Amino acid sequence: MKLLHHPAKDEIALPTVLHALSDPVRLQIVAQIHKNGEQACKNFEVSIAKSTLSQHARTLREAGITHTRAVGTHRLLSLRTEDLNARFPGLLDAVLSSYKSNTNPVRQTTL
Repeated sequence: MKLLHHPAKDEIALPTVLHALSDPVRLQIVAQIHKNGEQACKNFEVSIAKSTLSQHARTLREAGITHTRAVGTHRLLSLRTEDLNARFPGLLDAVLSSYKSNTNPVRQTTL
C-alpha cells in the first residue's frame, strides 16, 4: 500500500491551508468532519464524482488540515485540529463559524 504524505506540524503553511479551505467542496468536507468526527470518504454528502472527492481529500491532507487513515479498503479522514490550533490559533474555528453562518437560510427582511 502506498504511504500517504502528511506534513509535520511545523511544515503546515498558512497560504496552503487557506488555499485548501477556499474551495466550497473542501470547506464542506471539513465542516462535516468537524461536526461528525472521523469519517470514511464514502460518507461525505457532496455531489461530486468519487475521483474528484479523492482529489479534494488529497488537497486537504497535503495542506495539513486532515489526517487520512487506511482501514482495509476504506480511507478515514479526521481533522488535525490540535496541529492547526498550535500553528494558527483560532483559524479553524473562525473559518468554520463563518461557513456555518453563511450556509444558514437567508432571512428576508422588509423595509
